[in-house]
Amino acid sequence: MKHPLFRILALATAAIAAATAQAQPAYPSKPIQLVVGYAAGGGTDLLARVVASKMAEGLGQPVVIDNKVGAQSIIAAQHVAKAAPDGYTILLGPSGPMSMNPAIYSKLPYAPLRDFAPISLLGSFPLILAVGQNHPAKTVQQLVDYGKANPDKSNYGASAAPFQLAAELFKQKTGTAFQHIAYKGSNESVNATATGEVTMTLADPPPLVGQVKAGRVRPLAITTPARHPAWPDVPTMREAGFADMDIALWTGILAPAGTPPAIIKRLQDEVARVLKLPDVRERILALGIDPVASTPEEFSRVIATDIAKWTAVAKAANIKAD
Repeated sequence: MKHPLFRILALATAAIAAATAQAQPAYPSKPIQLVVGYAAGGGTDLLARVVASKMAEGLGQPVVIDNKVGAQSIIAAQHVAKAAPDGYTILLGPSGPMSMNPAIYSKLPYAPLRDFAPISLLGSFPLILAVGQNHPAKTVQQLVDYGKANPDKSNYGASAAPFQLAAELFKQKTGTAFQHIAYKGSNESVNATATGEVTMTLADPPPLVGQVKAGRVRPLAITTPARHPAWPDVPTMREAGFADMDIALWTGILAPAGTPPAIIKRLQDEVARVLKLPDVRERILALGIDPVASTPEEFSRVIATDIAKWTAVAKAANIKAD
């Protein structure tokens, strides 16, 4: 008597499950929130808006930018880490919060490799080593020689962990002792370099463009292995004789850990489609960023590799943010 009843119950359960699955709306069925840990109008925010508008076209739902500013993007990362893993709250995650914050903070309210599901890289960009136009150094080697000869007069401006860690790596590779001077933003650190307030800076390209064109700042080298099309006359650090100074910062999109693989794949495919669009590539390149898509697995390896790299740099320089 029990067997037929069990069969009926099993069939009923299967029917309910099938009906529930069919009732689930296809993803996405509502707007997606793309959380950005930086202020509106900055380079990271502009990148987010370029990509989000095109993703919205392909996904059939708005992709809304939510700027949660402050604390080296910790606020934004924590918000997404704790969000429901349903694909409707995702993070624009640059190198800083994903690979450099773990290097300098002993306690973070999130763990990049545990609390997030990487979706895809969006792009990468070099840093540029620059001095003021009136500084005597015309090459990287001359800057190194100046730093060694004038340790009490040599310093660098940096506005955030990525730039400070890059400069500390430069010090470690060259045996110099440039002192760190903190600034609120890259524009301020570049301007301080132009006026001679600091000796040098390692900065992202956008704040340097105007100062270089105005003849106030002299770029000495770029941190990519090959010369950059936007800076064809600037030698690489390798060409300058410092092969261990390859640095590329990056930005990508991540979801909360536990987000279903099908949703991750849907978003990854959409990012890949968007980054192939000529107008998108043109607009991203204009920001000084090279468009780069990836698989989630590739992105995860980039994060893990950079965490190890920058943790070693921070430890050697005794840099702690808390």
